[in-house]
Amino acid sequence: MDHADDTRNAGSCDPGGELGADAGACGGRHPIQGLWKLVSYEVEVRKDGEKLPVMGDHPTGYAYFTPEKRVFFVLTGEDRKPAKDDAQRAQLLETLVSYTGKFRLDGDKWIADLDVAWDPKWVGSEQTRTFTLDGERLRVLTPWRVMPNWADKGETRSIVTFERAKE
Repeated sequence: MDHADDTRNAGSCDPGGELGADAGACGGRHPIQGLWKLVSYEVEVRKDGEKLPVMGDHPTGYAYFTPEKRVFFVLTGEDRKPAKDDAQRAQLLETLVSYTGKFRLDGDKWIADLDVAWDPKWVGSEQTRTFTLDGERLRVLTPWRVMPNWADKGETRSIVTFERAKE
């Protein structure tokens, strides 16, 4: 399968090929490459359009896109506390999303082939995210799906905003 990058819609410069292969307008890197700090995370419920801060008003997290085309993604909910029993440990999983895998770019999408994830069902899956870059902001939209963390909501999609972090 050809995984050549198509970056025409992905940002303010076009590295023209494999991630970071052209040292031209992007200074040798695609604009998505690097460390991104979570600004906001909300979930839209498909059945009624309701938007919910399922991770709280101030969740924390990072996304990191390496020059070697690996993405690391970890988000945690607001006010997480150490668990004191099995029920609390299980509840902590509801406020965690974490995965890593090799990624490729296709226009305004990144596609990650996951080899590690907080939910074993995601290991071996292909996760596609639509993104837009606006200066130092990265906005991410997931496809509609049933998330294991809040399956009771039915189909949802996540709307995630990051700002470029100081590395």
